[in-house]
Amino acid sequence: MNRDVYWTPTVGVGIESLHLIEDSAGVDVESVVVGSAEDESFRIRYEIECDRRYRVRRVEVATLDRESASISLRADTEGNWTNGNGGPMTILDGCTDVDISVTPFTNTLPIRRLELNQGESTEIETVYISVPDLHVETAIQKYTCLDPLDQDSGRYRYESVTSGFTAELPVDADGLVTDYPDLFDRVSPPE
Repeated sequence: MNRDVYWTPTVGVGIESLHLIEDSAGVDVESVVVGSAEDESFRIRYEIECDRRYRVRRVEVATLDRESASISLRADTEGNWTNGNGGPMTILDGCTDVDISVTPFTNTLPIRRLELNQGESTEIETVYISVPDLHVETAIQKYTCLDPLDQDSGRYRYESVTSGFTAELPVDADGLVTDYPDLFDRVSPPE
């Protein structure tokens, strides 16, 4: 798979341009997101690297401002995390996925990794990265398969156990969100 995907926020102005490559080596994602959050404009670039089973190996998020900030994390797919310098990040122990606040893409990671059957649910612990401040914390989330992935689409319920937020997420055959109610819409690039 080699795809470009675009999302816009349903409120405010912005766009995400994501490039996804999935091959025998694993999954590589590069994306740029421009928009506003918490009444503050932002520009970020993020990269996520996963193994073939969509288990996160590396995540990097950087602001694209004059006063740039960045986060670099590595995971061993067993719930152990280190920072960019190799130092342990014990506060993240047990986390299996990453959730970046300004993109619907990070929902794809657990959807693909968990491979839930219809009606199945699983709670996961994630590394949550808020934008624009790049604050890192843990969050408990729950995914329920409403309609499993097939050759055309699927549908999942996402619940933030931590905040109480819930959304039903329609996805395409690759598990990429097509409509995130009240937050993001997928758009086609101009031809």
